Amino acid sequence: MSASGSTPTKSRRARLGPAFVTAALVFGPGSITTASSIGAQHAYQLVWVPVIATVLMLCFVDLSVRIGLTTDRGPVATVSRRYTRIVGVLVGIGSFLVTASFQAGNSVGTGAAAGVLFGGDVPMFAALFTVLAIGFLWLPSFYRSLETLMVAIVVVMLVVFVVTAVVSRPDLGAVAAGLVPRLPEGATAVVVGLAATTFSVVGALYQIQLVREKGWTSEHYREARRDAVTGTIVLGVLSLVIMLAAAAVLHPEGIKVTSPATMAAILEPTIGGWASGLFAVGLWAAAFSSLIGNSTIGGHMIAGASTWSPAGCPRPASRCASRS
Repeated sequence: MSASGSTPTKSRRARLGPAFVTAALVFGPGSITTASSIGAQHAYQLVWVPVIATVLMLCFVDLSVRIGLTTDRGPVATVSRRYTRIVGVLVGIGSFLVTASFQAGNSVGTGAAAGVLFGGDVPMFAALFTVLAIGFLWLPSFYRSLETLMVAIVVVMLVVFVVTAVVSRPDLGAVAAGLVPRLPEGATAVVVGLAATTFSVVGALYQIQLVREKGWTSEHYREARRDAVTGTIVLGVLSLVIMLAAAAVLHPEGIKVTSPATMAAILEPTIGGWASGLFAVGLWAAAFSSLIGNSTIGGHMIAGASTWSPAGCPRPASRCASRS
């Protein structure tokens, strides 16, 4: 046991968090649908896209980590201080609109996954999990609860989708060839969509706040950098393995994916009776984590734009409410 009284396991756990939260909120039902549909349509030709998107995301996350470690303000207030209040308000409102645009899909994704697992009414499940997500936002020690949940969900998704890809037996030679950038005819729109589901500027920007909530300062840069690299790579791997599974299973059959639930149902005859339920668990985890995460980002950003939250509150920001 260390001098601080923490065990090595707890010490390692304390080094993780913000980037895993970002990975969980960025990777949602849209990511699953886009990656699986591209794999089904273009096989392994676009493997290079999530790789490049991951590198770009890591650059932006690392930049936001550096800012978060050295500022005493949230993302909107930091932008306002550097580029005027008008720019800060525009960033806050724009970020809110971006996150809000994904929430319907996240809500429906939780319902669709629950429908695959348990049967029943999808809208009812969607409404139920939306209410649970809203209730989660009011938990005491919110950031600690959010971090714990998101790290657990990311681990579940990683296991589920990696197992799915391995069992699907992708062609490794074709995967290696797909790392060479090429653009199939008519694939421009889907490439942009796939990149957007991994490379999220808003998600990276919110890393400023997550680092502050963690309580890290400039002295913790090595831990923060390690977390950023690990969490961002996990985000890219999630998109990649889903694409590989779809390329291996669906492309040879010429099957098109129209929804994440369809992907789960299609896998069952090929991989086995357990595959549909396993995939649905991963879908629910992706949808529910994004539902909570986007609510967190959207609420914080619009509050910052509306000056509902104090701009210069000392870290961690979760203490602001008691001081305002």
